[in-house]
Amino acid sequence: MDFKTALFYVFAAIMVIASTRVITARNPVTAALFLVLAFFNAAGIWMLLKAEFLAIVLVLVYVGAVMVLFLFVVMMLDINMDRIREGFWSHLPLASAIGAVIVLEMAAVLWRGFLGFEQSPEAVAANIGGTKELGLLIYTKYIYGFEIAAVILLVAMIAAVSLTLRKRKDTKAIDPADAVRVKRNDRLRVVKMNAIDQPALDAVSKAEALAAAEAQDAAAKETK
Repeated sequence: MDFKTALFYVFAAIMVIASTRVITARNPVTAALFLVLAFFNAAGIWMLLKAEFLAIVLVLVYVGAVMVLFLFVVMMLDINMDRIREGFWSHLPLASAIGAVIVLEMAAVLWRGFLGFEQSPEAVAANIGGTKELGLLIYTKYIYGFEIAAVILLVAMIAAVSLTLRKRKDTKAIDPADAVRVKRNDRLRVVKMNAIDQPALDAVSKAEALAAAEAQDAAAKETK
């Protein structure tokens, strides 16, 4: 076993473990971080296949942009995991069946690809990592799939933004337009009062106390 083969098995084993933890982790942030680890190991496998462009795109686009967006959405939505886990075992048979169908479909596609495989691995690796070959395939043979993927990503971005813009009752916010339109008289009210010396203030206090006492006496007489 040479060094490249050993690296391939290491990257593949770590990617399988990380992918398993993505669907078994109880915390969504932990699952997203394991998915980042899986992407890094997939990029390492692409590097072994001499597909440097695909490896760099996988790290920059998925790890640097998509996964960061996922983490922000997960942290801002404040997902109640206990409520999501309700009824897990009741949905497990249906989920297992759908997963088995997906695995069989992928195996059928890969098996047909292996049967029609005529070029040597070196020749294929020389063509899968270049931008020219990828551009020709994406914008000619796979143009419809590329456009559909772009629309799906756009809808996902709009949905993430709309979910984070919901109004919450426990937050306090102001409208910037109202803050700009406010005038000085709306913020401050100036009240002019004549100066009162201490003896006059004491006299006023005594008069108020006397009036309050008289009012209490009158109320007591009325009750009798």
